[in-house]
Amino acid sequence: MSQTNETALRTAARRSRDLSLMMTRWPSVTGSADEASFSEKLRTHLAETAYFKSHPDQLFTVDSHGEPLTRNVVALVRGSGRRTVVLAGHFDTVSITNYGTLAPLACEPEPLTQALLDELRSRPLNGAETKALRDFESGDFIAGRGLLDMKSGLAAGIAALERFAGLEAPEGNILFVATPDEENRSRGMRSLRNALPEIARRFDLDIVGGINLDASSCERDGEEGRAVYLGSIGKFAPFAFVIGRPTHAGYPFNGTSAHRISAEIVRAMDTVPELSDEAFGERSPPPVCLEARDIRDGYDVTTPDRVWLSFNWLTHRRSAGDILGEFRALVSGALQTALETQDAHAARYRNRDTGRTEGLVLTYAELLERLKARGGSAALARLEALDRSLAGGTDPLKVSREIVSAAVTEAGIEGPAVIVGFGSLHYPLVHLQRASTGGSLQGMLQGVMDAAATRHGTSIKFKQIFAGISDMSFFGHRPDAGETGLLAGNTPSAAFTDDAPEGLLSFPTVNIGPWGRDYHQKWERVHAPYTFEVLPDLVFETALAWLAE
Repeated sequence: MSQTNETALRTAARRSRDLSLMMTRWPSVTGSADEASFSEKLRTHLAETAYFKSHPDQLFTVDSHGEPLTRNVVALVRGSGRRTVVLAGHFDTVSITNYGTLAPLACEPEPLTQALLDELRSRPLNGAETKALRDFESGDFIAGRGLLDMKSGLAAGIAALERFAGLEAPEGNILFVATPDEENRSRGMRSLRNALPEIARRFDLDIVGGINLDASSCERDGEEGRAVYLGSIGKFAPFAFVIGRPTHAGYPFNGTSAHRISAEIVRAMDTVPELSDEAFGERSPPPVCLEARDIRDGYDVTTPDRVWLSFNWLTHRRSAGDILGEFRALVSGALQTALETQDAHAARYRNRDTGRTEGLVLTYAELLERLKARGGSAALARLEALDRSLAGGTDPLKVSREIVSAAVTEAGIEGPAVIVGFGSLHYPLVHLQRASTGGSLQGMLQGVMDAAATRHGTSIKFKQIFAGISDMSFFGHRPDAGETGLLAGNTPSAAFTDDAPEGLLSFPTVNIGPWGRDYHQKWERVHAPYTFEVLPDLVFETALAWLAE
């Protein structure tokens, strides 16, 4: 390696580390005033660098959402030609409350790391804590809320951007974007996605690829974390709103238990391995129940007439139509099992045939049709007003639950019945294989990865699916119109649907980010040698190779 390249690598590594620590010291919990102010801090910092002092019009913000308003930061470094690669990452973080008494240090990486070391050395430890202690004592890991997820990824992108700006005659362009709100509903990335066509027209850019900079985890020696991800997992949040027929507890067979129905639905869905997906040589986790509650405020000796269930269903291949159809079938079967069981119990208790109880399963879209038939435009207007009043809520399941409950009342639905739909934002599955140039791009990436691994004396591998939901689902991808319509029609709140405009750009994306352990947890920590030394170089060389394709 030439002395010039060695100097560039050392400079990028120092810059990446300094930026990571600096940005971590700027708190930015999702939904907070700190999140809203972060973008101006970052824009101001970048404006003081040599390149953007000379090109101030290529550094700007794009409005996103919220009160106070959050903004995306956009920074363009130009070379020759129109070909452009986008480097993207989010700057919001999860809450700091799980640090307990150490919360005041949560965004101070070095003091926090020492404080965690002191705590871990002072008491008996479980297995995860023993590993955390070993990691911190090695000197290779640094703690801090958001340092891993994902300000060190942003720092690697900025270091690569600045290294590109320092080239004598760079080919192509690099567009860096930092977005809010990934930890809630990706409103930052979705607003940036919507603005990209105009940005591309304004600067005459041909966006040919994107690198998401999000973090991954590895519980072993880092082999799984030193990776280029070719795709990101899909997420659905199907709900089942169960309507029973209430009865006094002293007369249990005079009604229908909503709890019995809901229990059968959970049994049919929760952690059932056959409901996971296999694709790209990997298997997704099975669905899990995230919420199960009856909907009443006080106590009485009456069986509940309404129970709410919500599930998390991660996918590698299923479409929205697949999920809704399969979920409806599972719910129908569970409802039938519950009713048949209760009828059998009633027959044994009364020593006679008590007949057969019938049930009904409707999608949310079908429920709305019944609502309109019964209450007309006035009922629909009341439901829309409720949706608007709840739109600022950050808990999608609570918002959806209240809207469905109101719609059931307006439609006059009697139990036993179950309403099914989607309770929160859908994150689409994405994968490089779905791009027309996926095969050639993977070959290019392999060459860059091999060279970087040799240069740094490490290993870097492909992984197929980024296992956590991420902004990558909305980065460079146009949603399928059929999917969008089905999702919108069966998601109670418009706030949790993706309203994608016409004319969005489409380009292949991958994820190249830092690795560490326990993100979102008290022991969240980043692996410093890979993150500050290898990652900025890997991102830079990948962008150069993509621009040269």
